[in-house]
Amino acid sequence: MSPIFLRAASLAAVFLPAVAAAESISFDQAISLAVQRSEAARAAQAAMQGSVHSIQAAGQLPDPMLRAGIDNFPVTGSDRFSGTRESMTMKRIGVSQEWLSADKRAAREGAARARADRDAVQKDIAEAEARLQASMAYVDAWFATEALKLTTQTEHHLHEELNAAKSRIAAATGNSAEALQLLSAKGIAEDESEEVRQQQSAAMVSLQRWIGVLPDALNKPPTFPVPEERDYVARYPAVAGLKSDVEIARQNANVAAKERSPNWTWEVSYGQRTGYSDLVSVGVSIPLQIAPSQRQDRETSAKLSMVDKAEADLTEGMRAAMADYRTLTSDAARLQQRIERYQGSVVTPARQRTSAALAAYRSNQLALTAVFEARHAEVEAQRKLLALQRDLVRTQAQLNLKPIAQGGAQ
Repeated sequence: MSPIFLRAASLAAVFLPAVAAAESISFDQAISLAVQRSEAARAAQAAMQGSVHSIQAAGQLPDPMLRAGIDNFPVTGSDRFSGTRESMTMKRIGVSQEWLSADKRAAREGAARARADRDAVQKDIAEAEARLQASMAYVDAWFATEALKLTTQTEHHLHEELNAAKSRIAAATGNSAEALQLLSAKGIAEDESEEVRQQQSAAMVSLQRWIGVLPDALNKPPTFPVPEERDYVARYPAVAGLKSDVEIARQNANVAAKERSPNWTWEVSYGQRTGYSDLVSVGVSIPLQIAPSQRQDRETSAKLSMVDKAEADLTEGMRAAMADYRTLTSDAARLQQRIERYQGSVVTPARQRTSAALAAYRSNQLALTAVFEARHAEVEAQRKLLALQRDLVRTQAQLNLKPIAQGGAQ
């Protein structure tokens, strides 16, 4: 049985019973499903595991080298191609080992660990992106559903009003112009419902792309607290990635500094000559750094320049994160103000207008079409209010879910 099948079966065992048993999916369930299904997060997880395995290998000595050969083998004269008649011919076998100091091995291990930490951050970033995109799709789908309820309600009211108008015409107490106006209004309302239904369908498909299932219903999204700016910036995905880049650059510079001292290579070999005593040879090879200022020093300087670059990129990334935070918090505050003002100055008067129109209609002081106009204005006001509330929830969700999860970045 393949690992992919086992993974899919385990996910289904955990999540699908809960989804199937409930008519609706909560916001937290959707976020969890999105993280579990994220192939980008799974790829980052695999990369992180590979980097972790490389840490121990980076701190090891290079493999020893086996050396074997024949020295002074005759190729001319009476002893040519003989390995025993020429006294200078010697068979040799040995082993050599390049020696890295403990400091060098520790530096290389540190660089490998920094790369593994970066891969871990990439996993956190992928999970944060999955959470954010799923939350945006969830919010859009829920508010589209609420808007559809409003337009459907308008359709229902117009259907009742049109039937009432037809009844009055049949009883010779109404007029056909009113009925035609209501019929036209009903067609407009049906088209508006189809438009909203199309938006809801697109939002549901987007949500299904992230969570893997098409829910029958959604719970209301939760309210989100506003995080502190320092915490938001520290866990901002780009900042977290740039921090790991700075650490990698520093570790690479440390490796370059340690590499300035040459690696010695030790060798021991055993030789045999026919008719003579066996021989043992011991030697050492030491690279001669004849121009360190033109090679080793320049390599170290190049790595240090990369540290400066990474730190500058980090500073720029933190500025961008702070600007993003302040933009989102400003948008959230302004949206909250607009919602409160809109509720008081538009929605409430529209609701009161509908009530007044109904009362006037029941007392035969107002035409039925005027009641529809009042109801339509109220529905439009409520739809605009829903749009503002959706934008506010999306903004608050970005403030909370765009950063990587708590504990993911240090």
